[in-house]
Order: sequence, then structure tokens, then C-alpha cells
Amino acid sequence: MNSPLIQLLVLAGIAVFLILRLKNVLGTRDGFEKPPVPPQAEKPARPDFAVIEGGPDRDITDHVPEDSAEAAALAAMKRIEPAFSVSEFVQGARGAYEMILMGYERGNLDEIQPFLAEDVFETFVAGVAAREDQGLKIEAEFIGVRETAIAGVDFDKDSNRAEISMRFIGELTSVVRDRGGDIVEGSPTSVKRQKDTWTFARTMGSADPNWLLVATDG
Repeated sequence: MNSPLIQLLVLAGIAVFLILRLKNVLGTRDGFEKPPVPPQAEKPARPDFAVIEGGPDRDITDHVPEDSAEAAALAAMKRIEPAFSVSEFVQGARGAYEMILMGYERGNLDEIQPFLAEDVFETFVAGVAAREDQGLKIEAEFIGVRETAIAGVDFDKDSNRAEISMRFIGELTSVVRDRGGDIVEGSPTSVKRQKDTWTFARTMGSADPNWLLVATDG
């Protein structure tokens, strides 16, 4: 056997020896890498807020104390008519207060009659008639409502009749003039603050969605 062939065989043997040594030291590729991490189940996205089942109804507790008789009455009303919203009622009552108050001040009772119980309408008619008999005329401008709050709630579970009393503090300018146009009361530039407690009534669950003003207590 010639010398070059012997040298080649020796080199090949050395190479095999080195490869085996490296495998013993480093291990195989599969053995060196960390085992793959098993995929974890995706966690559901955390909501921005939590809904507590059976918790307080904020539509009620935003307006009356949670453990009050008023809150219990409003909850009973909602059980009869789930679509009823206390917040929407309060906003509607606020708008009705301005409309009815200004209708009475200006003597425009025909416009507000659909929103008044019969006895309240008759009282308004008598008040306007008394002013006219004295030759008095009121000029009023509504400025706004400083306070709107629920003052009381009554609910008759037998008839489903609901009554909600609202406390209002309104601001307006009011001037009373006599037949000659002279001012006998008030000022066109002085803002008057007026406090009223009005009661609105309706039968819950009925087809008629309108609330009627059934009592006024200034």
C-alpha cells in the first residue's frame, strides 16, 4: 500500500474520531435545544368593567338611596315595565316643568292641557281667570333649572299606578303688569328663583306612555 493512501486513511480516521468526540461533548441538535413550550390556551380578554349579577340598579341608585322605600317602589315599577328608565323620566319631568310652568305664567293653557290631570287643569284655569279679572298680565322668561331631584315615589301593586314627586328649583324673570302696562310686581332684569314639588302619575304597563301632572306644591 502506497504512502498517500495510508495518509488518507489516517486522516479519515482522525476526522471520524473528532466527530464522535464532539457529539459526546455537545450532544445532538435536538438534545441541545430547549424543548418546545406547549401552546397555552388563550385567556379571554379582560373586560374594561365588571358586571355584577344581582348588583344594584344604577338607573335607580343614581337618583334615590339604594335601600330606601323609593328604590323599592321604582324596582317594582320596572318589574311591571322593564323598559321604564328612571333617568329618562327625570329628564322628561325637567322638560315638562319648564313647558307647564311657562304655559301657566303666559296663560297658554291649551298647549299644556294634555299633560295635566283634570283637577290640576281646572286649578290652572281658575288662576289664569283670576289674573285676567284683575287686568293683570304676566311676562316671564325661563332661565333654567338649578335642581331636579326625586322627592318621593309611590306604587300601588294592585292597580300598577305609579306616582313620582319631583323637586324643582327653577330660575326665571317674571313681571306682572296692570291694564295700563305698568309693572306692579317683579322686574324684567331680576332673576327669581322658584321652588316647586310636582307629582306625576301613570299606570305602569299601560299602552299610554304619558305621565300626567296630578299635584303641585310650590
